[in-house]
Amino acid sequence: MKFFASKKIVLFIVGILWLQIVVAQRRIRTDGGEIQQKTGVTYDNQGRPIPNKPRGQGDSLQKRDKYADSITIFYKYYDSSAIRILDSNINDFAKKFNHPFYYQNNGNYGSATRSLLFNPLLKSGFDAGFHQFDLYDYTIENSRFFQTTRPYTELSYVLASKAEQTINVLHTQNKKSNFNFAFEYRFINSPGSFKTQNNNHNNIRFNAEYKSNNRKYGALLIIISNKHISSENGGIRDASMLDSLSFNDPFQLETRLGAFGAFSQNPFNTNISTGNKYKNSTILLRQFFDIGKKDSVFNTIDSVYNKIFYSRFRLQHTLNISTYNYDFIDNNVADTNYQKYFGIALPNNRNIHLQTKYNLVNNELSIITFPDKNNHAQFIKLGAALQNIKTIDTLNSNNDYNFYATAEYRNRTRNNIWDIEAKANLYLLGLNNGDYQAFVSLKRKLSKNYSYLQIGFQNVNRNPSAIFSNHFFMVKPNTVSKKENTIKLFATYENAKHHLSLSANYFLVNNYAYFDSFLVAKQESNMFNVLQLSAEKMFKLSKRVNWYAEIYVQQPTANAPVNLPLFITRNRFAFEGNFFTNLFLSTGVELKYYSNYKPSGYSPFTGQFFYQNTYSVANRPEINLFLHFRIKSFKAYVRLENMNYLIPGKGKYNFTSQNYASNGLWFRTGIWWNFVN
Repeated sequence: MKFFASKKIVLFIVGILWLQIVVAQRRIRTDGGEIQQKTGVTYDNQGRPIPNKPRGQGDSLQKRDKYADSITIFYKYYDSSAIRILDSNINDFAKKFNHPFYYQNNGNYGSATRSLLFNPLLKSGFDAGFHQFDLYDYTIENSRFFQTTRPYTELSYVLASKAEQTINVLHTQNKKSNFNFAFEYRFINSPGSFKTQNNNHNNIRFNAEYKSNNRKYGALLIIISNKHISSENGGIRDASMLDSLSFNDPFQLETRLGAFGAFSQNPFNTNISTGNKYKNSTILLRQFFDIGKKDSVFNTIDSVYNKIFYSRFRLQHTLNISTYNYDFIDNNVADTNYQKYFGIALPNNRNIHLQTKYNLVNNELSIITFPDKNNHAQFIKLGAALQNIKTIDTLNSNNDYNFYATAEYRNRTRNNIWDIEAKANLYLLGLNNGDYQAFVSLKRKLSKNYSYLQIGFQNVNRNPSAIFSNHFFMVKPNTVSKKENTIKLFATYENAKHHLSLSANYFLVNNYAYFDSFLVAKQESNMFNVLQLSAEKMFKLSKRVNWYAEIYVQQPTANAPVNLPLFITRNRFAFEGNFFTNLFLSTGVELKYYSNYKPSGYSPFTGQFFYQNTYSVANRPEINLFLHFRIKSFKAYVRLENMNYLIPGKGKYNFTSQNYASNGLWFRTGIWWNFVN
């Protein structure tokens, strides 16, 4: 039945895609990962559309432009002025699948994740502390605002072993030259290989941008909803049983959470009886009013003057309303398992429901000035904000507030030689009084071959996240009260011509807050540091064979309460090229490996990865075979992952943490399709 259900879904998706092909009138030209545009619309250096009508357009005998159905599309990220284009590259599946190779989950896509690289939270102000599902979130920071000459739609569907499914939908269009909207939806359903491991994620995002005809008023809106439902099994009871499975089916193994016989691998089942239900939603509305100078430019083709407005001064208001819900439930409590595996004493036959909710309302008022009227990528910003925080948990309810000041300077020069960014926040009153963060980055273009050097500094002083509070989500009493202080120095060198990237990060951490068991929080009194180096390089082995090498090396101070592998590497050997005019192919083998180390443990009750110093992993290298190709706007990915599982002997399953094993041999295939309507 599972096979036929999955088959119906595939046929349904294929039917939708075929219908889109029939009704769509489009032409997208791609070359080397960039979209080449040939349209009757051009844009100035601020991204403003300028009509450019060719002579004789009114002539009925004029020959039709063969690019009339093509598209010009670009986008900017929220709070960024850098113009970006859509990427048509097919050699790195991790970028499409949104799961970087240096991230690990708890054995199943959609489960709790953590980075193998040292990655402390560098954010001042209030933070709840639940970040195990951040990788699957839509966020304000990764929201894209498009400009497009024609409606654009992107659909994708990924199907994998055990009925794992991922669906992505993107649609954007300009209703007018000064108004664009975009809609995105993502669905992840992954039943998993083990009991009580099913995950279900739903993400929705709508954003829009508007500017008045006189360019003086503008507004942008972002609406986001993220819902994460993830079963928690606490890990398998006896890891040694993996080497003697009947029919090689790990689903038969008992887990440390959940009742016997209460589970299924139905991909359409989104209910859980033991696990986490997280939901967050955000509405952000930014409005601004510009004061500046009017001007006009003579268009020699049309012999008319085009009106232009140069902004010199801006008043800006940003309203951000966010809600966060965190629930842990267990409707199949086995009190003996809680005591035996987690050291938690519970009343007999008591169901568990731990709940915490936050409502945040943030109002920020800013003034912005533009020193160069022709370059809006250069500005100075000063502002202040009032944040109201309401906390509702299982025991009580609290109301708090924060008042902070903010300042920012950016300058991305028009010749793209320099890119300077400096910003700071200081919390003056309220719950996070004394928190601050400062960031400075300087980037310079070194040559015409697109080589860049970036150096920077970051310092964050912050209260530990709310999860470290006493009695929070069963957390035991502790003395985590001092502010964390983290200094980060970083440098990056990029050379596009030689496909080379080098980077270095240095962290200096004081009063580091962490968990050292399922429910016990601590704070490190000694200062420690972490040095992190990385290199990425493409080597051309032959005309058609490329080697993509990536390596990270990191080393913390001795006795630092962090779990890090000494090195992490990924190597892809790919046969690539452009065949039969429209076929772009990338096929080969991918190898991933990290050195032996003591991985973090995981607490299903708090969603926290904790420091431990007794259990070590010595995994096999992960081997994946892949076949990726693109034909015009259609992309397909076929992958056979975890080939290391087929190597005879013990240790077929790699472990991400104690009692948490990765999947065995895994087949994954996906399609991405673009449409211009």
